[in-house]
Amino acid sequence: MYPSATLCRTQETFHRDRAAGASLANVRVIAAAAADAWRTEALAAERREARRDRTKTLAAVVALRKDESGGALERLTSENPDRGFESP
Repeated sequence: MYPSATLCRTQETFHRDRAAGASLANVRVIAAAAADAWRTEALAAERREARRDRTKTLAAVVALRKDESGGALERLTSENPDRGFESP
């Protein structure tokens, strides 16, 4: 299971605050590194969530069109668009 972008941003903020308020240099360095890691993970989570949303939208459109066209749209949404199709 992957963490959500919201969780990652919350953790990033927590660690940035911890780095800002720490009196020891090593605590600041470690907290700043943790915040940077959470930022990287948040960016990845945002990409995953956007991809998931696009996939759901496309699946809904394909399902609607498939019902209307009787399956003819499957040729347009091939997983291998560079390959030809067998003649009907």
